[in-house]
Amino acid sequence: MDVEAINERYTSLSETSCCLSCGGAINHANAQTSEICVDLGSGRGNDVIRLAEEVGETGYVYGIDISEGMIAKAKSNLAKFEVENAEIIQAELEKLPLEDNKVNLIISNCTINHASDKAAVWNEVYRILKPGGRFVVSDIYATSPIAEEYRNDPVAVAECWAGAVTRAEYLTILEAAGFRDIKIFEESDPYPKGYAEVASWTISGQK
Repeated sequence: MDVEAINERYTSLSETSCCLSCGGAINHANAQTSEICVDLGSGRGNDVIRLAEEVGETGYVYGIDISEGMIAKAKSNLAKFEVENAEIIQAELEKLPLEDNKVNLIISNCTINHASDKAAVWNEVYRILKPGGRFVVSDIYATSPIAEEYRNDPVAVAECWAGAVTRAEYLTILEAAGFRDIKIFEESDPYPKGYAEVASWTISGQK
């Protein structure tokens, strides 16, 4: 993950009203009372707050983001709405600062495509999930491999397409991490993005 590029772009967007998400993973998450949840790429904290309401006082939610601006904004929003059963953590997706077998539910919206080592991210997701735990993720995939010249281009990375892998590679990574019962809730038709053609989808799987 190009942390500097991501931090710069999303810190600048933290105070705008633009839409930063490619999907609505939380709409399929079905969080339950007392569950422990994680939002990867939690942004301003909107989904963290919603999850905190759904899991109730006996549940807990961790929002994880890399952008300093988004971290500050999310913490401000949690304080504003007096959310006590949640916290925001600054960390890279490849090194999640949570214990093994701790989490019931992980959600993410258009964030994992930023990671340069997606296998490491999904291994971390698998590690922190409890047996029987689940993920619901909205993300994008490329209809054909992205040219290497764009892989580390800061602008292309921040625009959410340079890091996209193909559909087949995405599913292979999930299976290699150990996930089962992979389901696709939503999947778009391909559309142009930057110098690539991508598709958006919302998928789930279980440990």
